[in-house]
Amino acid sequence: MSEKEKQNNEQRSPFQMRGMAVYRWVLIALAVMIAMQFLWNWGSQGKTLPYSTFKEMVRDSKIVRVEIDQSTILAYKKVEDDKASDRSPDYNVVIPTSISDDELMTLLEEKNVKIVALQDNSGLWTILFWFVLPIGAMIVFFVILNMRMRSQGGGPGGLLSMGKMNAEPFSKEKVKTKFADVAGAKEQKEALFEIIHFLKRPQDFKKLGGTIPKGVLLVGPPGTGKTLLARAVAGEAEVPFFHVSGSAFLEMLVGVGASRVRDLFRTAKKNSPCIIFVDEIDSIGRRRGGIQGFYGGGASEMEQTLNQLLSEMDGFEPSEDIIVMAATNQPDVLDPALLRPGRFDRRVIIDLPNLQEREQILEVHTRKVPMGKDLELKDIARATPGNSGADLKNLVNEAAILASKKRKDAVEKEDFMTALDTIMLGHVRSSLILSEDEKKRTAYHEAGHALVAKLLPTSDPVTKVTIVPRGKALGVTMQTPLDERHNYTEDYLLDRLAVVLGGRAAERIVFDMISTGAENDLMVCTTLARNMVARYGMSDKVGNLSLMDPGGDSYLGDS
Repeated sequence: MSEKEKQNNEQRSPFQMRGMAVYRWVLIALAVMIAMQFLWNWGSQGKTLPYSTFKEMVRDSKIVRVEIDQSTILAYKKVEDDKASDRSPDYNVVIPTSISDDELMTLLEEKNVKIVALQDNSGLWTILFWFVLPIGAMIVFFVILNMRMRSQGGGPGGLLSMGKMNAEPFSKEKVKTKFADVAGAKEQKEALFEIIHFLKRPQDFKKLGGTIPKGVLLVGPPGTGKTLLARAVAGEAEVPFFHVSGSAFLEMLVGVGASRVRDLFRTAKKNSPCIIFVDEIDSIGRRRGGIQGFYGGGASEMEQTLNQLLSEMDGFEPSEDIIVMAATNQPDVLDPALLRPGRFDRRVIIDLPNLQEREQILEVHTRKVPMGKDLELKDIARATPGNSGADLKNLVNEAAILASKKRKDAVEKEDFMTALDTIMLGHVRSSLILSEDEKKRTAYHEAGHALVAKLLPTSDPVTKVTIVPRGKALGVTMQTPLDERHNYTEDYLLDRLAVVLGGRAAERIVFDMISTGAENDLMVCTTLARNMVARYGMSDKVGNLSLMDPGGDSYLGDS
């Protein structure tokens, strides 16, 4: 056995080793049975002989012994020193069942052929292959399934423990995240402080007859730190913390999800006061029925799981001293019963960070990164509007990788800006060779964007113009607002339309012919113009009407 195989065996659990041993023995047994059947048929069957040829040989006295069952004749030919009983048959003859041949027996008796009637043993093999083998295959299947479930954290019970959540709480010694580790999110921290106060001093609320919210729903785009905030609440309150994913409740067997919910709350009650954090709760908390309700064969399982969660949060037996926190970026699809008072009655919106918060997040992620003297984090924060905390963390990592490739001792501003271009636009397409005409047209196109942006009063300043091909773009003109914008005027949006169409206008003026280079510009223009008319009411002809569905509160796919 090689050293690698020994290490693999040492890493396997006793349950895996036992399951693999059973699996091997079942395979060996099946192989032996198949080999026995093959040897039996091969040893007992002679050369296949046509029925008519067999009768001719009997007439010619060339056959001395036959063994007959319902459908087959095993024939022994005449040889010197004949000991037919000690040798295998020479011929195998299939008896025609569609016709009745009465003269065969007469012919055999006339030629003094010894006739032996065989006992039909096909029933044994029929039972073996039609009953024993399928049952054996089922046993092998369940052994493998059980073994895999144990290896994936199902515990010693395997199939019998599918209803167990097996959620182990993170103790206060393990949850070391504090609010100081969460950059920005000032208002969100303040909203969550009362949860911490309740977990630390519940008597302050109870003596005045007040009740703390049973559940807190953290809502926001992906990567904004919802899970981090939940861990910080547990760290500040110094209570056990259960972290589970919504999809962990669901299984292919109906009823497993509800059983896991019961097991989770049963464990939480033993560790109360505590926090249960359900990530991506929309996977089990979708609205029942209606257009956005459950679909497909898994609807019954999802609905049972949701019903059990509703019951545990605010049912006949209230779960005191247990705070349920959940995170989602699709609050519009959640069931109303989940959001009513007594369940997730608090909603904390965690939006994308503003300029000041982005700078604070960058400071957290660059604590261990040596930075160059020319690097100002405020400049990086200003260049990254719309980026989440996860995006900024990735940006710092990409910049550090670029600096290490260049053998630098510190990460400079150039590395950050190059990493930002790579993330937003893609890698430089150095293999793409453009003709002089294409380069010239691209240069004038981008110059058109930049010139219009420079001349219009409400347009954002241009920070970068490049005709180096990146990703799918042959050139890019980048604008960065000086201040955070939360409200857009009609003049600003009209100037934005003009800047986007400035590239095509430059092509028409200089070359007297347009190209396909404005494809993305036209898509942006069409979307913006449609929103101005049909959503924002910025049209004199249509008037102050909103003709489009705002799309609820979903944060998925927002641009």
